[in-house]
Formats: sequence, C-alpha cells, structure tokens
Amino acid sequence: MKKVLFALAISGIFTACQTSHNQGTKSGLDPEKFNTTVDGKEVGLFTLTNGNGVEACITNYGGRLVSLMVPDRNGEFRDVVLGHDSIADYIDIDGNLGALIGRYGNRINQGKFSIDSVVYQLPQNDFGHCLHGGPKGFHHAVWDAVQPNDSTLRLSLFSPDGEYGFPGNVNVNVVYTLTGDNAVEIAYEATTDAPTILNLTNHSYFNLSGNPANDILAERLWIDAGGYTPIDSTFMTTGEIASVAGTPFDFTTPKAIGRDIDADDMQLRNGRGYDHNMVLRGDRDINAPAATLTDDESGIMMEMFTTEPGIQFYTGNFLDGTVKGKKGTAYPHRSAICLESQHYPDSPNKPQWPSVVVRPGEKYTSYCKYRFSVAE
Repeated sequence: MKKVLFALAISGIFTACQTSHNQGTKSGLDPEKFNTTVDGKEVGLFTLTNGNGVEACITNYGGRLVSLMVPDRNGEFRDVVLGHDSIADYIDIDGNLGALIGRYGNRINQGKFSIDSVVYQLPQNDFGHCLHGGPKGFHHAVWDAVQPNDSTLRLSLFSPDGEYGFPGNVNVNVVYTLTGDNAVEIAYEATTDAPTILNLTNHSYFNLSGNPANDILAERLWIDAGGYTPIDSTFMTTGEIASVAGTPFDFTTPKAIGRDIDADDMQLRNGRGYDHNMVLRGDRDINAPAATLTDDESGIMMEMFTTEPGIQFYTGNFLDGTVKGKKGTAYPHRSAICLESQHYPDSPNKPQWPSVVVRPGEKYTSYCKYRFSVAE
C-alpha cells in the first residue's frame, strides 16, 4: 500500500510517494522518519521500484540516495549504499552520503576563480579550498520533488546569483530513473542568466557486499582511465595529468582495490589512499562502461557509465567508525568506494583542461548511470 502526500512547496508541487509506516521499505527504512520541514520546505522519502524487485530510496534533502536494494548471486537483495535511517541524522551528521553535489563538485583552489576577468571568492571549507560548493552546497538544499511514476523522481532547485559566491541565477533539474535493467540513471540539466561554473555529481558510497561493516579492499575495480590528476598534500590538483602505467593508479586491468592502496607512493600518502580524479580515455565509447566494480562474495557487479571526462575515485579514507549509519552500523575505515562522475577538480583555474564555464543561452547537461548485475 502506498500513500501520496501532496504539499505546496515554495517553488512547485512537492509530491512524495511513500511506503506506509507499518510496511516500511525493502531496505528497512521508516518513511515517517524522513517527514519534516527544513527551511520552510517539505522533506520526505521517495521509493523507486522496478519489475525486478530492485528498490531505490531517495530523500529530497540534498537529493540523497539513501538505500539501494539489488539482488546478489542467490537472488537475495542487499543494500549496496551507505546512508542514514532518518532525516535528523543527515542534518546533524556532517557528510555527503548519497548526495547531489553542486554548484561545483570537488575542489577549487583557495576558493577563487575568474570569468571574463571578474574574480569570485567562494567559501574555503577544506584546507583553504572550496570543496563541493562550500559547507552549505546543494547537498544541504531541499529540492522540489515530483514523482510521476514508480521508477522516476524529478528534482529541481533554484540557486540565486551570489549564493556562496557563485555568479548567476541558476535553475537545476536532476532526474533519477530506476530502469528495467537494474540501473540507477542520474540526468542533470541546468541553465544560468550570467556566466558561471557548474560541475554536478552524486556522492554515493558503495559497498557491494551489502554489509558496510566490511571494508571494500577485496572488491575488484576496473577503470577505463590511462591517466589521473596528481594532488598535493591539501588534495589540490597540481595541473599535471600523469600516466597510470606502472603506478598503483593503474586499474586498466581489474584488480583488488586493496592490492596497492598502502604502497610506498607519494600520491597515496597525499590522498591517504585513493582520492584522485581519474582521466577517462577521450576516445572511449560513452555507451560502454567507464568503470566496473565487483564483489566476489556477493557476486554483485556494478557498471558505471558517464558522459563526463573524469571520475573521482575515493576509498572512504576518512571513515573511521565514528559515524553510524543505517541499522546502527558503524562505518569503518575504507568501508565504501565513491565513483563520482565529474569534470576535473579546479578546472576553472586550469585552462588546459575541459571548460566548466556555462553562459546564458547554453544548457549544462551531464549523465551518469550505475547498472547492477551478477558477475559471471
């Protein structure tokens, strides 16, 4: 039994399709724990399903993917993303679990950039740099939400000129779709009335074992990337694109994430593990996977597709067991992997890299898909 909650939001109709309190969701979430008001706007939990029994739960607070139930090799469903049981935890516990990130995913050096000789200053919330649009970026915004059917959620957000230092009035639309082939598609669009920068992404933390008390070091990863962007000790890109050949960053042949993660390598020390932008091959087929991740115990495989030129590869290095997530599980060190589709970090200050500038009359678009199956 589903019930539909209609509430008039400030800038649109908020439509929430929720599972009843008694039934809950397949992942065990209680939708009632997500019903609240933040900054005068309604927050709720939205449940997407497909004909295969796959379930994705999303909250419009930060546009966060809260849970994702997919089948393992035995047909049992496992939740493969980290998250929290209630909206209160998302508000009270600092973090980006499952969130939509903007206006600029990743880092901008010293929070400064310029467009047409005009310099803009952003918040400096990470080693003096601006990370993920600042401490109150899109991951803490309440998105207007409409769920037109069981498998689609449409989110929209207005970001006014000058918000956190970014220029231009920006309208953003993001569509989550749970497809018939067990994929979560995320399609981004945005427009602006003044020159600005945009680099939107999703910050889901994946653990394909379905048990986030386990680390992900045995999971096997392949990335179609011949290069990566080195960082300094403040996680800022140096401007170089380095070859992965002969380094711990070579995932052009599938290997366990933990095989080289503690190697004697300056870049791994700077990142405290893997926390780097992987440069995807420019001539690759965007209809083919950019990365694959496999857990041999569960048999679950995830394929990632994207139109973006890079993927931020992060191995949960800052997780330390102090944050508790769903069902009270403490999230230990390296208990998840993030694969975030993106333009390269600090691209506004590195003109040799693909541009992130969006101007009036242009439409920003980006697409990412995570497809789940059972490995052969």
